[in-house]
Amino acid sequence: MASFKEINIRNKKAKFEYELIDKYDAGIQLTGAEVKSVRASKASIAEAYCFLKKSEVWVKSMHISPYEPASYNNPISTTRDRKLLLNRNEIEKLEKSMKNKGLTIVPLKVFLSESGYVKLKIALARGKKYHDKRQDLKEKQDKRAMDRALKV
Repeated sequence: MASFKEINIRNKKAKFEYELIDKYDAGIQLTGAEVKSVRASKASIAEAYCFLKKSEVWVKSMHISPYEPASYNNPISTTRDRKLLLNRNEIEKLEKSMKNKGLTIVPLKVFLSESGYVKLKIALARGKKYHDKRQDLKEKQDKRAMDRALKV
């Protein structure tokens, strides 16, 4: 098995901004140059979000920089809509869940699968209120204080 460099493309704000309900691993339809650019960690999902259209799941505003050595095969738009590849059952489950008010699909992480395919971890999420975010910050500070006390 070939050893791939671990790519670390994450949406760091997702856990803070949203309450994650259900997680899925989805494949992404990419061109060859886009795959090479993602493997070189030249992508960002900080502004990205997912939406449903005609029983298909798409990711919007995912930025993938052009792969410089690929001359003619680079796509024109770096933030084009990209189709996510999920099972029919997973898509139907997401469609039913999205009918509830306040739920959204958030991309969490881009990673390479065992077989070398580029995958996107997405989550069904509900936006957090201000007081929930404050509670999370308080718990995080308390955990850090406990870790420091145990270390000394």
